[in-house]
Amino acid sequence: MNGFSLSYNTAAPSDTLYIILIYRPISKVNLIHYNNALFCLKVISMSASSLPSRRLSVAPMLDWTDRHYRFMARQITRNAWLYSEMVNSGAVVYGDKDRFLSFNEGEQPVALQLGGSDPHDLAIAAKAAEAYGYNEVNLNCGCPSPRVQKGAFGACLMNDVDLVADCLNAMQDAVEIPVTVKHRIGVDRQTEYQVVADFVGTLREKTACRTFIVHARNAWLDGLSPKENREVPPLKYEYVYRLKQEFPDLEILINGGITTNEEISEHLKFVDGVMIGREAYHNPMLMHDWDALFYNDTHAPIQYADLAAWLYTYSREQIASGRGTILRHIVRHALGLMHGLKNARTWRRMLSDATLLKDNDGSLILDAWKEVERANIWD
Repeated sequence: MNGFSLSYNTAAPSDTLYIILIYRPISKVNLIHYNNALFCLKVISMSASSLPSRRLSVAPMLDWTDRHYRFMARQITRNAWLYSEMVNSGAVVYGDKDRFLSFNEGEQPVALQLGGSDPHDLAIAAKAAEAYGYNEVNLNCGCPSPRVQKGAFGACLMNDVDLVADCLNAMQDAVEIPVTVKHRIGVDRQTEYQVVADFVGTLREKTACRTFIVHARNAWLDGLSPKENREVPPLKYEYVYRLKQEFPDLEILINGGITTNEEISEHLKFVDGVMIGREAYHNPMLMHDWDALFYNDTHAPIQYADLAAWLYTYSREQIASGRGTILRHIVRHALGLMHGLKNARTWRRMLSDATLLKDNDGSLILDAWKEVERANIWD
């Protein structure tokens, strides 16, 4: 029988109640063994004591880690922290807060990354983020793009640690949730370890910030594009390890060039947490085993068929919400979902075909899934 029923997500972290809507797709869909799509409509805000550790997290990525991607990622991992795209503090202060801050609370734990260099605006934006239910506010001190440099924030802030301290203090004075910072190991041709050690050490002395997310590359402000800045400057993981040794009281997370669970395990021998960027976007099922491997979570991970059915149900709800969401906004984040499976190319082709997308009908997701399902042998 088609329809909806209410249930509870007992897999949620302790002290957290998820209200779940179970949708049973119409019979023509025939997902065989997996015909229930679960999605969280609302979650009562997590208390700080019930939040999982930042052992694993997904990096803030412009144009990629929006609310649709984060909600998909949350179906795959219950515990990893999810970070928003960078949002300019001025856009929050002077613009449409709902546009920039609204999210489904089923995404938690979720952090808002802010870009800016005005302590007053950052404080107001942080306060707004807390009011909207974010669990953390993160200050971007690592983005090297020319557009960000024109606004005098991002990676160029590493050259003015006192201003960074003023920004962090203003934000922390305004909120109760944690304020963290994401930064590089240096700017331009600063190659010495002491550069990043002095940056972290100064902020440790002058602020209450105790969580540092370190992209283990320099940011070159001239001569490289943002894409090249993610690839050309050499990775120096040993610098991040040394930070944890020198400042054992700080929570140190490592980021940059990490693509496998084996690499994650190795890094966790030396730091408190690992932040994954593009690999978690292009190959979302990398996150499939994170809860079991890194959080000792014994709940059964979600299966591909459940994800496809969930994505269909979620798309119907979002398109019908009247917020201007179209199918392309959602499925563009799922193109890599079938990575490694037979007919993954067909899945990608169907979900990126403008002619198929123009009808704005979420059934396209189920049609694409059928092509993958019938081409693979399932346990």
